[in-house]
Amino acid sequence: MILVPLGSVVLGLALAWVALRSLPHRLPSRRAVFTTGALGSLFGAYLMHSVLGPGHVVATLIGAVLIGAVTLSLLVRPRSRRLSRSAAA
Repeated sequence: MILVPLGSVVLGLALAWVALRSLPHRLPSRRAVFTTGALGSLFGAYLMHSVLGPGHVVATLIGAVLIGAVTLSLLVRPRSRRLSRSAAA
């Protein structure tokens, strides 16, 4: 019973680590990213367990990772564009 929440938190932390490795300049602080990944996956596990019921451990963990990824995607900042003047100006 405790393995699903623990597994979802571990998967959320792994997902946050991958996000920090691939987009370090477009994410806020490491603490915020790791916290969001863990809590997003934990919420995803709770939500999937509520929808599917007990006995669907693999589907619950897959849903937890998907919802954790969506939560982490909300932290991504847009690319920084320098304001450039047009040639006519």
